[in-house]
Amino acid sequence: MTRDGLAALIPHAGAMCLLDGVLSWDGGRIRCIARSHRAPDNPLRHAGRLAALSGVEYASQAMAVHGGLTAGGHRPAAGYLASLRDLVCHVARLDDVLEDLVIDAENLTGEGSRVIYAFSIAAAGRELLSGRAAVVIDAGNADGRAA
Repeated sequence: MTRDGLAALIPHAGAMCLLDGVLSWDGGRIRCIARSHRAPDNPLRHAGRLAALSGVEYASQAMAVHGGLTAGGHRPAAGYLASLRDLVCHVARLDDVLEDLVIDAENLTGEGSRVIYAFSIAAAGRELLSGRAAVVIDAGNADGRAA
């Protein structure tokens, strides 16, 4: 899948599309790769640094791509991060991680307009960030109009 293909499945474009590829996926999980954490122009950087909490956006994008892929390759309706649970950061920053990021997201439950994913971000086999995210899917169409 190309970067443009990924961008077609998430609501972000350009530099805000943080993922570089999908390594694997099935109906219940996805594994993505990212290199953008090292980019000096990463839009999530503040004062030249990329906080580990920015990993939540990487995981959110992986979840959105998973939703699109499981929906037959169509952009899903907009999803909103409703809550985070059990969030653990093992590092303070991501910009100083030299290796590629591997983002794993597993759909734990999904009923109707609510989905819960467990996620983790690792580099070179070392876990950097993990947690669970509850996402509420908009009842409208992907472009935000009511159905």
